[in-house]
Amino acid sequence: MLTSQEIIIRLALASLLGALIGLERERKDWAAGLRTHMMVCVGACLIMIVSAFGFSDILNEEHVSLDPSRIAAQVVSGIGFIGAGTIIFLKQGTIRGLTTASGLWTVAAIGLATGSGLYFAAAATTCIALIILWALKPLEERFFKKYRHMTLRIVTQPNVDHTEFLKGILNNEKLKITSFTFNKSEAGSIFLITFENININKMDIVINELKNDPIIQEIFWSN
Repeated sequence: MLTSQEIIIRLALASLLGALIGLERERKDWAAGLRTHMMVCVGACLIMIVSAFGFSDILNEEHVSLDPSRIAAQVVSGIGFIGAGTIIFLKQGTIRGLTTASGLWTVAAIGLATGSGLYFAAAATTCIALIILWALKPLEERFFKKYRHMTLRIVTQPNVDHTEFLKGILNNEKLKITSFTFNKSEAGSIFLITFENININKMDIVINELKNDPIIQEIFWSN
């Protein structure tokens, strides 16, 4: 049976480890920030303590058999409800919040490890999680900064045949088109084309080629 001092140490350590990861999310102004990560980690820690030691008084009873891992195991699936609340679905199929959701899942695991007395495992996981969330971010942005989702807005002359123009866009091997919309008005036809993971340098080449097309009035692109 754990002493009161040991229980306080485990809960306080879980709070500290959860706070370290929560601070990283807090500085990016996510909904799941410092307090959310601390609460998840402390709660998971307490559940682990209860699961491992909370039923010790009845274990010696006749015909009583308990699996101390069953309660703690529910944290792994239960944390998914909180994680789902941090995921945001934006237009055009863009999803944000998956990193924060996975961070909450990891924080819950850290709390379980702390509650079971695996202090080194909990501390090591916290350090690794901080490296993934904070230290690897600049490297990720540097590596992928050339590749972005872009939307190209093209306004063409009215009352012209767009067949060859569309074939040129759709069959261009440099471009990977995600979505395509077309609106026609008296002022001209408007094409909105979204590209997936397009290289900026390639986009500049494509735009310069399209500017030489006499049927195009205006052309813009945005991230």
